[in-house]
Amino acid sequence: MNQTPSADSGFQIWWQLMRPHTLTAAFVPVFLGTVLAAQYTDLDVPLFSAMMIASLLIQAATNMFNEYFDFKRGLDTEKSIGIGGAIVRNGVKPKTVLNMAFAFFGIALLLGLYICAVSSWWIGLVGLVCMAVGYLYTGGPLPIAYTPFGEAASGFFMGGVIIYISFFIQTGFLSWTVFLFSVPIILLVGGINLANNIRDRIGDKESGRKTLAILIGHERAVLVLAASFVIAYAWVAVLLFTDAGSLWLFLSFFSILKAIKAIKGFKGKTSPIQMMPAMKATAQTNTFYGFLLSIGVLISFLF
Repeated sequence: MNQTPSADSGFQIWWQLMRPHTLTAAFVPVFLGTVLAAQYTDLDVPLFSAMMIASLLIQAATNMFNEYFDFKRGLDTEKSIGIGGAIVRNGVKPKTVLNMAFAFFGIALLLGLYICAVSSWWIGLVGLVCMAVGYLYTGGPLPIAYTPFGEAASGFFMGGVIIYISFFIQTGFLSWTVFLFSVPIILLVGGINLANNIRDRIGDKESGRKTLAILIGHERAVLVLAASFVIAYAWVAVLLFTDAGSLWLFLSFFSILKAIKAIKGFKGKTSPIQMMPAMKATAQTNTFYGFLLSIGVLISFLF
């Protein structure tokens, strides 16, 4: 099984391994945090670029760790839905996937050194914690992904902390505005994780996981996801009273059809393949909401 993939399929194999639909969980927070910082300072473009690349690499590495450890625990098969499949379908050696994940972490660490040198060395400590969470999500003796806290961990560290870092390295301080703007992104990034767990609920339960979706069941988990969407959109009204408040923030509402599609896509579905469109719509909700919210902030600053 562990044969080297052919050259003509190599790029696609590694691209799928990074699970590109999840990378918005890294892109959106960096973009939003940086746009919020533009109100207070002239943006450092190289610093923004380094932060963006480092965050994307950490997210991709986290997905690779997921692929490796799930394979090692016997959870992934050729029929598994939602995985990159590099190991079980394309014959990539597990050690190669693990080494690639650590290589991505290494590059992110180097970028982190640059970010710290330009901003603050305290950022290095926070970044290391984020990287540790990325590894421990599926690695270690008690993976976070096997507990009911996966959504909270991914939402806070990828949705919240990344926004705070992106803002801080540009401005040198934090404000209540950036904390308030992180709330809906925390919910939506956590929602991507929840959608994944709803899709995989049956298989995860058989493997001994105790995710939130398993503990509360399919229907309640979908309700929790729907509630996250409702709060995220309602929260825009709260953001109007911040330093970055503007009616332009309601541009984010143009993403609401994706949220509706996600909820409808989960209702009444039982097999993972049936729920894949809903999973994709959940990730797209985060992408479009976060991007449009950021554009709304940017327009309010410019005009």
